[in-house]
Order: sequence, then C-alpha cells, then structure tokens
Amino acid sequence: MKFGAVDIEAAEGSILAHSLIAGGVRFRKAHRLSAQDIKVLAAAGIRSVVAARLDADDFDENRAAAEMAANLSVRGVDIRDAATGRVNIHAAEAGLFTVDKGVVDALNSVDPAITIATLPPFERVQAGQMVATIKVIPFGVARDVLSAAFAVARSGEIFAVESFRSARVGLIQTTLSGVKPSVLDKTTKVTTERLARSGSVIVRETRVPHQEAELAEAVSAIRVDCDLLLIFGASAVCDWDDVIPAAIRRAGGRVERTGMPVDPGNLLVLGELDGTTVIGAPGCARSSKTNGFDWILDRILAGLKVTADDIARMGVGGLLMEIPQRPQPRELSTATRKVVVHAAILAAGRSSRMKGPNKLLAEFDGVPLIRRVAAATQGSRAERAHLIVGHQRDRIVQAVDELDIDIVDNPDFADGLSTSLKAAARAVPRHVDGLLVVLGDMPGVTAQTLDRMIAAFEHSGGSSIVRATHAGKRGNPVILPRALFAEIEKIEGDTGARHLVESAVLPVVDIELGEAASLDLDTQDAVRQAGGRIVEQA
Repeated sequence: MKFGAVDIEAAEGSILAHSLIAGGVRFRKAHRLSAQDIKVLAAAGIRSVVAARLDADDFDENRAAAEMAANLSVRGVDIRDAATGRVNIHAAEAGLFTVDKGVVDALNSVDPAITIATLPPFERVQAGQMVATIKVIPFGVARDVLSAAFAVARSGEIFAVESFRSARVGLIQTTLSGVKPSVLDKTTKVTTERLARSGSVIVRETRVPHQEAELAEAVSAIRVDCDLLLIFGASAVCDWDDVIPAAIRRAGGRVERTGMPVDPGNLLVLGELDGTTVIGAPGCARSSKTNGFDWILDRILAGLKVTADDIARMGVGGLLMEIPQRPQPRELSTATRKVVVHAAILAAGRSSRMKGPNKLLAEFDGVPLIRRVAAATQGSRAERAHLIVGHQRDRIVQAVDELDIDIVDNPDFADGLSTSLKAAARAVPRHVDGLLVVLGDMPGVTAQTLDRMIAAFEHSGGSSIVRATHAGKRGNPVILPRALFAEIEKIEGDTGARHLVESAVLPVVDIELGEAASLDLDTQDAVRQAGGRIVEQA
C-alpha cells in the first residue's frame, strides 16, 4: 500500500485519507474515488489529494477486519459486519468472558496494522454486550501480514463467553443471639437477586444456630436437592477451623480454600461435598455491591472449575471499591481518589416525529447536529465518550468520522430509549464511577456545560446524581452513578433516565445550565427555530 499525496489525474481508485468538500459535494474519509469523483474534484480546482493506493495483494480495511474475525477461534459470541475497518464482537448470551491473554498479545505483536482489544478476563457480560473489537489501523493490509495473523489466531481459542447455567441453590444462614431476622431476610432477598442473573433459584433455605454440629447436619440434609450450597455465617470466619469450614469437613466434605486476596470478600470459604460446591459467603455478600463472592459465584455458575490456585491469583485487581456498609472504611478521605466519568451520546433513535429526515443529520453552521454534540462531549473532561447508534447507523458514524469516540451498536434500538441506556451502561468499564448521558439532539450542549456537571459529580465523590436544569425545571444531560447501573437493566420500552432519577434514593445535585438543558429537537419546526438546516427531504 502506498500512502501520501496523489495527483488528481492519477487518483481514481484511491482511498481518501481525510474528508473534504468540493463542488458542493462532501467526500468522506475512506471514500474510494471514482472517475466521476475525479471530475468533480478537478472542476473544483483540486489538484491533489492525500490518499491510500492499495497494491494487488492488499486487503482493504473492511475485508481485512472481516477476514481476521472469521479466523478467530471463539465461542459464545456474535461477530458483527465490518465498518470503517472495525469488527465488533458481542456476547451471544449472558455469561462470563474468558480470554487467553497470550494469544491476544501474540496477535497484537504480528503487525501494528491489526489490533484486537477485549474485556478483562472473567468479566460478567449481558447478552448483546460488546466483548471484543478488531480494528485495522491503515486503509489496507498486505496478504502476508494477514496470513501471519491468521496463523496466530488459529493457534488456540482466543476468547469465549461461557454461558451462565441455572442452578438449584440451597441457602443456609446461621444465627446468634442479637442477629435480627430482618438481616437474614434481606440476605435472602439480595441473594435471590444475585442468582437471578444466571437464572438460578433458591430451592431450599434453612436457618440454624452458629454451631459446627448443627451446621454440618444442615449441610448434609440440604445438599441432596441442590447443585450449589451457600452458607452465610452469623459471625465472620476468623480461622481455618472456624465453624463454617469445620462444618463442611464434619459433613464429609472437603475445604478447597479459606480466605481470598479480594477485598471486600477476604473471608470466603470454598468447599465441596459429594460433587456439590459449597461456598461460605463473606459478610459483604449480604450487600448487592460487587465483592469477591461475585467473582467465585459467577465462575461456578458459568460452569468453570475454581481451585485454590485460581483464588490465589486473584490479588492483582482484587482491591475493589469501598462499600458503605463497612464499619471501618479503609480510606477515610476520598479527596485524592480520581472520580472517573464516561459519556454516552444517545443517537440510535428513529426521529419518528420528524416524519422523514433524521434530526441528528440536520446542520448547524454547516456541521451535522450529532457531530456538534459529539465534539462537545469528546472535548469535555469525561475520560471517554461512547456513541450509541442504531437507526441509520452508518450515516451517523460517518458524521462523526475522525472524532476519537467509541461506537456502541444498539441492535434493539426500535424497542425504545431504555435499550440505548442499557447498551451504554454495558459499554462502560468497571473502573468508571459515573455515566454522563447526553442526548444526541441537544445543540446547546458545550464542553464547558458538561464540565460543570462533571465537576459537581466529582465534588460529590461520585455518589450523587447530577442533573441539568433550566429555570429550576429538570432537563438533560444527567450523570448516573455506578450504583444505578443495575437499575438501568430493569427499565423497558421508551423509558429514559428520568425514571431512575425520580425513583432513586441517592441525592440529586441540580446544575442550572439555562436553555441548553431543555433545548432538544423533535420536529422539523423545532430544528429550524433552533437555527438548524434540514438536509434531507421528508
């Protein structure tokens, strides 16, 4: 492949490196120039263009990405079509993502032209969530480079989504004087909700005194009807021979490991009795917040064997977020911890009230509305920006070309706004504290207004909802803390963040942004009144 300036007379078949406008026609980046294009450019006085010219044995970026994806050894995933040199790969079902880092590293070492990025190993994923992406950097890749990459890709399974398996679960809770029944009831409720993500259910539950003999008897009795046994102790495990591990052995079982290098979650016990896995849950598992118990539970419900060595290797990355239920916070001041915000621009809708044109492609000062909003979002203090696309996907993506923004596909966009919120939350890495939700049709939004909201969220320590207002009335955008991400999964239909904000028990911080918070565009008249120009016919 050759890259650089090309005389316009010799540019037919070349691939444009940058967008340009000539003769009233906009030529997109990566557009392959035809003979007619050359005439238009020459008539506009263009004498040369910066472009790529593929050699006979080169694969263009989309074909290279598609061929690379087709040669991966993977399971449990859906591979999407190539676009702009990228192939996104999504989970076919809910489950646990597993990946061979060695194969990924080897593949990324073949040539910088071909890259693959994945989620971290053992990440819990929802059906439809993106788990990996292949990106071809240049406009073309030589056949021999692809062949070398194919050889690595075929060397072994590179990644998979291990689907969750529904399990019949037995729940035992031990009691001591002073333990309130309400605490036990809440534990049952939280555990039921935690198991629901795999389709698992509690089929038997019992509560016994916190004594070795009584617990051992309960383990033996319940285990017969269950695929998995969970034990919540009234007192935390403080020794290898404490009540829970001792009771497992007394019932005839084996203790694989007591204690794990994950915090919160240190005080977990993992054992087995006649083929049934037994987990002594740490006290933090009474909370719905992610802890070490989730790491073990998810692996088991995905059909993966967990050994003592597996647990011993969980220390790197095992320091999890503080949970407020802990009586002794490990870090008394959060002033030095950076609060991380990612932004999601919702651009998947069908603009149905426009009766034809796509409002996001309407131009303001010659710039498509979605590009204007995306540029403002990208220029804010948000660590990353994600563009959620669905209706007229390719046209929306082209409108934001050359912006450093992540494209997130929402194949369910026709089912309403809730699906875009879900796609956004699923795309956010787990180190992110808050999601800044920006509507794609808000021309008044600027990087500065978004930064004011992010600053307010940071000041709250990442624990409050931050909402834009106009003259005291609620508007958009909004920042949702991670604590609400699980609630996003529960909303359905054409429901947005407003329902989450109004029903949440979290504090709400209102930021007055003026008209920018209320100016969104649903009709052709609204677009024109806001100063926009509709570039499509109804």
